[in-house]
Amino acid sequence: MNNLRGQQRVLVTGASGAVGPRVVQALCAAGYRVRTLSLYGSSQRQWPDDVEMRIGDVTDRDAVHSAVQGVEAVVHMAALLHIVNPPPSLHTKYKHVNVDGTYLVMQESLREGVRRVLFFSTIAIYGISRGEILNEDSPTYPKSFYEQTKHEAEYIVLHAPESTGQHIGTVLRIGAIYGSRIKGNYRQLLKALAKSRFIPIGHGRNRRTLIYDKDLARAAVLALQHPGAGGKIFNVSDGEFHTLNDIIAAMCKALGRKTPRLSLPIRPVRLAVGIVEDAARLVGRQPPITRAAIDKYAEDIAVDSRRIQKELGFVPKFDLAAGWEDTVQEMRRSGEL
Repeated sequence: MNNLRGQQRVLVTGASGAVGPRVVQALCAAGYRVRTLSLYGSSQRQWPDDVEMRIGDVTDRDAVHSAVQGVEAVVHMAALLHIVNPPPSLHTKYKHVNVDGTYLVMQESLREGVRRVLFFSTIAIYGISRGEILNEDSPTYPKSFYEQTKHEAEYIVLHAPESTGQHIGTVLRIGAIYGSRIKGNYRQLLKALAKSRFIPIGHGRNRRTLIYDKDLARAAVLALQHPGAGGKIFNVSDGEFHTLNDIIAAMCKALGRKTPRLSLPIRPVRLAVGIVEDAARLVGRQPPITRAAIDKYAEDIAVDSRRIQKELGFVPKFDLAAGWEDTVQEMRRSGEL
């Protein structure tokens, strides 16, 4: 596929999300013509003027059919994202968007002769590491409804061969993404450290697998254009396993603040959080913090990503220190820090 760059049109679904603009920018820089399909339009110019923007839902057949016409490749990022303990009322929506939407994208892509569909998944479907190092051949244990729907969607993408028998789908199982646009736990942690309002919990030696958003965008371009990527799964990370202590230290260095010296024992904290959580639910209120959040903080996830480096030649440009330094600079320029 890489010999068609500069003439090739690529559709990016979910392009207005947190990672979408990075991916669109990387594709444009690589010489592709880009069309986007998102639920919402962009409130600001997040990418070059020649990007063709369309408003539409990946669960709407007419919108998807129109969007894939004339494209050679699709980057499918549109999804209902993870939230802690989603209510049962959301389960149907998760399946509709993440599974049915992916099926529709694959179906219309096959119908229109698309040559590559790149699907954004998550390393969360492996479950916790339990002291091991996981890779693409490790068994998967998706627990949350979000993880289950991503796992189902992976199957759809990987088992959809075109008429020649060649698989057009490629799956990226992505580590925890961070960057100036990314919401979630790491952003909250960074802001708490910036205000000196954070005390670590536990020993902090639990491992994490991360990827900076700009590096993820570069990995996506490689996976999209590499002729040998079809039908395969690639874990995407910066190539290292970072302890939570390492991450906090990198954040503090980027912020110009001292690393917290004290930490709280995790068991008493979890017990106290549980009491608060149960009391809040008894009176019909949303608890400020949950046991699940504490468990998420303490989990150990070490996922190997050497396959994408060896087979596709992916080399991360940002290590942990450089990634957080760049994140802090961008957030300060935008007034968020």
